[in-house]
Amino acid sequence: MHRIYSTAFADVYRLYLAKVERKGHTEAELDIVIAWLTGFDEAELAQHLADNTNFRDFFAAARLNPNAELITGKICGVRIEEIEDPLMRQIRYLDKLVGEVANGRKLEKILRT
Repeated sequence: MHRIYSTAFADVYRLYLAKVERKGHTEAELDIVIAWLTGFDEAELAQHLADNTNFRDFFAAARLNPNAELITGKICGVRIEEIEDPLMRQIRYLDKLVGEVANGRKLEKILRT
């Protein structure tokens, strides 16, 4: 089992937020892509952050967007679509979306609309 599975989502959220803000983007943009991927509304996301939910439980509670499969490409040198472990693939989907926000990609493109 990978260590990230038991890591608190809130701990990584802070890193995601620092990344997007460093590149001139906002927490609202970050929350939009998280909501799109997971189906969590603002209150649900806030509750997961407050509860220090680990990644395993965070994604177990998520209602994954059916278009998440459209998230492709490489993250950390690995093609997302080739990741066999479903939980790791979901985590990498989120990493990819956060990277796209930080790099200034338009939300319409990030949300695969």
